Amino acid sequence: MNVKAPSGERVVKRVVVAGGGTAGWVTATALARHLGPLLDITLIESEEIGTIGVGESTTPTFRGFHNLMKIKEEHFMSAAQATVKLGIEFRNWARVGDRYIHPFGTYGRRWSWMADFHHFWLHAHAQGFGGELGEYCLETRAGEANRMSLGPPLAPSYAYHIDAARYARFLRELAEPAGVKRIEGKIRNVELDPESGFIEALVLESGIRVEADLFVDCTGFRSLLLGDALGVEFEDWGHWIRTNSAVAVQSTSDGPEQPYTSAIAHEAGWRWRIPLQHRDGNGFVFASDFMSADEAHARLLAEISGEPLFEPWLIRFKTGTRAKAWHKNCVALGLAGGFIEPLESTSIHLMMAGVTRLIEDFPFQGFNPSLLAYFNGKSRQEFENIRDFIILHYHVTERDDSGFWDHCRTMDPPDSVRERLALWEENARAYQLPHELFRVDSWAAVLLGQRRQPRGYHRLAEMMPEQQLRNELARMKREIDDLVNDMPSHPDFLSRYCPAAIPA
Repeated sequence: MNVKAPSGERVVKRVVVAGGGTAGWVTATALARHLGPLLDITLIESEEIGTIGVGESTTPTFRGFHNLMKIKEEHFMSAAQATVKLGIEFRNWARVGDRYIHPFGTYGRRWSWMADFHHFWLHAHAQGFGGELGEYCLETRAGEANRMSLGPPLAPSYAYHIDAARYARFLRELAEPAGVKRIEGKIRNVELDPESGFIEALVLESGIRVEADLFVDCTGFRSLLLGDALGVEFEDWGHWIRTNSAVAVQSTSDGPEQPYTSAIAHEAGWRWRIPLQHRDGNGFVFASDFMSADEAHARLLAEISGEPLFEPWLIRFKTGTRAKAWHKNCVALGLAGGFIEPLESTSIHLMMAGVTRLIEDFPFQGFNPSLLAYFNGKSRQEFENIRDFIILHYHVTERDDSGFWDHCRTMDPPDSVRERLALWEENARAYQLPHELFRVDSWAAVLLGQRRQPRGYHRLAEMMPEQQLRNELARMKREIDDLVNDMPSHPDFLSRYCPAAIPA
């Protein structure tokens, strides 16, 4: 390791990314695009090691990350056979038979900086008018109508559904011409410096020894570098989020008719459906304490639409995070650093956010403890904020039809969740912390969608005369309806904008 160079000289230049898949190739591509001339980047992966391959639903931050990497949207969408995601449909969460959408857009307009739109809607609702909250969100209405457009005059906020394997190949085709060197092989051993405890090299089964100054652990749940070699402990949040398994399968489809992910709750967890241009992605998430893998396997095959393309596979996971994302000269990104069950599709976001932080805080001058502490603090805060939002979905329920839902409904949530719920129940107060992924509208969508009615709301809404409020709400509805009616269907949008690059 070149960490003893004189002050002012760059001491970290050689970077090894351990592991491929989405996490590895996103990391390598981003480093090459932003810091390429300053670094020597090598990626190690084995064709024999499969990837989890179910991280196929994303958040709107994915688009911002691609913009930073100067990736053309239509090229990426064609290569990954991607579709549009305007939000998430939730079924059976508060009660069996319930349905709501968590949209990626905002509700209504902000008439006052002191009170969000949902306070005005709650005031109207209390007076007996105003309809459904989703009627004031372009993304909800477009999703329900299976329509999509990039505007003008107004484009929805959206994310993507992607084929994870094809996306990784697309990134590899960008990264290697940009200078990233790929080495095929399995990691046999991680060599540590006996004095500092830093990683010196990775030894492959072929005998190749790969040295570096900085190692990025993208080895998935195994966490071969940060977890196994450096001994950074994993903090398990399974007492709050009990789901710990999933059975996944890809299936045929008649086309991407819905521009949203479906999350359908069952008695021991939930089931996902992710529509791509050429197939569907399906999964059955469950808590192994309340359902067997065999039952989940049978239920998945019985409930999916279309024919399975191969035998479903079982994934075991834990929700939680490593005590540190960065320790010594190793940063863990993706599943190697932590995982929050896939309900709101946050895994790729967390990995991309981690890559962005690494670029911002790259240790050119060495591994200063204050830099590592700063990086780890931001990572920890982001994981905890997302954890709390996921816990909300499970805890705010009226279901009592199974032991799983009894546990979720009656469990003692983290103090941070309890405080948010208390604020909401008193006067519909919701907030978004700096750098937090989920917005005020996201919290309102889930809380109201799952029947958690507040006792009150901000009385500022009462200052708008009733007739004015009626007129404003009616005008918003008309404007959104007009926009949606002018949009092409989601399949038509895809066929024109980003037809699949590879035949199904």
